[in-house]
Amino acid sequence: MNAEAQIKKGRKFDQVIEGARSVFMREGYEGASVDEIARDAGVSKATLYSYFPDKQHLFLAVLETECAQQAEVEFLEDTGDLTVEETLHVICKTLITFILSRFGQDMFRVCVAEAQRFPELGRAFYDSGPKKWGRKIALYLETSKAQRTLCIDDSLLAADQLAQLCRADLMLKVLFGIQNNPTEDEIDRVAAEAVKTFLARYRRP
Repeated sequence: MNAEAQIKKGRKFDQVIEGARSVFMREGYEGASVDEIARDAGVSKATLYSYFPDKQHLFLAVLETECAQQAEVEFLEDTGDLTVEETLHVICKTLITFILSRFGQDMFRVCVAEAQRFPELGRAFYDSGPKKWGRKIALYLETSKAQRTLCIDDSLLAADQLAQLCRADLMLKVLFGIQNNPTEDEIDRVAAEAVKTFLARYRRP
């Protein structure tokens, strides 16, 4: 996408992006108005248009920023002394926590809603999140420590399967507004069951 690359950033640029992010995540692309974005950002429309020629360029810049934040989710910090099972639990819990977060849910809703209008948005969301996370998990599954416990021929497929196990019914309940703010115990339980199922498939005899 790189909508932001050709824009000269100024003192109020971050203010514009943050205000637009709030409105787009709340209203979606179609429902957001430039007037509302300017009000939320605390700037004039003239200031907004000095950075972005139209709403589409602003929307793509906001989503670039959000995708960059999504890409920073880290699974494997400080797990060196953990067993493979414990590390898998950390990976699952981190992924589930992000998926269920307000940020994660807003990103998912907006990207799904606007993917037809902006195909590059869907690609950017996938590349910065699911694809990037899958590669990180696959790299761990290929380590000698993991291979001593697990028997995996296709690490990318196995990584995707682990991620899919994290998208349990709890995700749907949050996505559809049936449940808000899942507890730590609920997240731990989904993570633990995902790891058990994964190990039942891939643990070495």
